[in-house]
Amino acid sequence: MGIVVDNLQRIREECEVLKMTDKQIKEIMCRLHNDLKKGLSRADHDKATVKCWITYIQDLPNGKERGKFLALDLGGTNFRVLIINLGENHFDMQSKIYAIPKHIMTGTGIALFDHIAECLANFMKEHGVYEERLALGFTFSFPLKQLGLTKGVLQRWTKGFSCSGVVGEDVVQGLKDAIARRGDVQIDICAILNDTTGTLMSCAWKNHNCKIGLIVGTGSNACYVEKTANCELFDGEPEKEELLINTEWGAFGDDGSLDFVRTEFDREVDVTSINPGKQIQEKMISGMYLGELVRLALVKFTRMGLLFGGQGSDLLFEGGSFYTKYVSEIESDKPGDFTSCMEVLEELGLSHASDADMAAVRYVCECVSRRAAHLVSAGIATLLNKMNEPRVTVGIDGSVYRFHPHFHTLMCEKIAQLVRPGLQFDLMLSEDGSGRGAALVAAVACREAEQGS
Repeated sequence: MGIVVDNLQRIREECEVLKMTDKQIKEIMCRLHNDLKKGLSRADHDKATVKCWITYIQDLPNGKERGKFLALDLGGTNFRVLIINLGENHFDMQSKIYAIPKHIMTGTGIALFDHIAECLANFMKEHGVYEERLALGFTFSFPLKQLGLTKGVLQRWTKGFSCSGVVGEDVVQGLKDAIARRGDVQIDICAILNDTTGTLMSCAWKNHNCKIGLIVGTGSNACYVEKTANCELFDGEPEKEELLINTEWGAFGDDGSLDFVRTEFDREVDVTSINPGKQIQEKMISGMYLGELVRLALVKFTRMGLLFGGQGSDLLFEGGSFYTKYVSEIESDKPGDFTSCMEVLEELGLSHASDADMAAVRYVCECVSRRAAHLVSAGIATLLNKMNEPRVTVGIDGSVYRFHPHFHTLMCEKIAQLVRPGLQFDLMLSEDGSGRGAALVAAVACREAEQGS
């Protein structure tokens, strides 16, 4: 029994590297604040790791948007087309998911946009709006430099895409050209945005205090409402005092500014990723990497003889085999109950795990996910302090926030410790943010155009 207790104690000591002190978190906030200022500044933008792209969205929904709108949500191996009918305090939404075959993800940009345009036309036929002229909001969840509400230049592909002839080009024009080549449907692309912006817009339609959008899913990013006077890269005459900024904060730390809290597990995840040295903060907090961080720690402790009697399994030693959903499942068990943990370990060929092993696995999961929640909280608190508004709602989407049993509570507790005295905040789960948000951006653009004409 003494050895078992000793092993668990040693694992706890080894996991200390995954805990950030209050002093370290304050330092992270200070560095992020400086990076946000660099991203917003004309002089430092090119060197900034946190790019703070201008979205050119200056109006949030006010509940008076009316009519039928299309939305296209492209952010991974599938994309969704939606039609939304906005009425007084209600909306009717129908959508369909379309796959993007592997050969199109790695083919030409023309083939990609032709495929999307064909699916758009088929969707309009199915929903009886083939003959109508509709406004469309386009959610495009890849790093984008926006030059206007309807102009966005792709900076680089991520998530397994490598379509040729698109990087450095305006993706709105690519889609417009594909629609024109068909010649059979009339679609006005009113806005391009990313999923973070869509989340903010979607939540703001219901809650007018929503001024921050956050994604904690496969990746991580945040956007927020900034004073236009602080946005030195804004092109043209600002009509409004406020402007939505897409931070692209997943890249925070790419210049080494998070190295003081990174561990050997973080470095291993980075080195073996498809984009070494990039998206460093994202690799510490998002669903694409959390499971792998846990796996690397478990492998180390097994090889040290502290776990599973030193006997691992082929699957445990295989990269990517410990899914992030396992972390959520294991932490969903009640204290002293290891039902989910046992199922996960059996799937990984570790049915010889003892209760003490399962307690240790759960502890590793808790350390990794708690650190992720604290890093996200440090970022949100930095934005809240920068905005310095009495009450702000944070609209949040993404599988990690949505499905992890303790993420919301961990964030509420940590942000409350980190915000300035007197500042109030709420965390709001987005319902279908990136799709509905895209349609709402189109609706707001149409509302503003009608008011201006």
